[in-house]
Amino acid sequence: MDGEVPNIKRWIVLYPVYINSKKTVAEGRRISVGKACENPTCAEIGDCCSYLKIPFAVEIDKAYPHDFMQRVRVRVLLKKEDGNLYNPSSFIQKITDAPCCRNGA
Repeated sequence: MDGEVPNIKRWIVLYPVYINSKKTVAEGRRISVGKACENPTCAEIGDCCSYLKIPFAVEIDKAYPHDFMQRVRVRVLLKKEDGNLYNPSSFIQKITDAPCCRNGA
């Protein structure tokens, strides 16, 4: 990315509802309740991305399709153009700490 404008249209979209422990799967939660957090904000998601040194962009003018009152989303770039992960040590460690990876399932 070295000084060029990134094309964030191709980045992964994260809405806070995806990781909200207060929501059901039918309401949009995409991870297990045990790994989810209570009412996350886009600012908190951005802080986590900054801590993990993962590029991100907060889009204030975008709404969650299933609930238009829920504004703001975060776009995240997990892989570089060559296919390598940004900060692979922290990202891979988080993935391999998941119970499904530890149990070999």
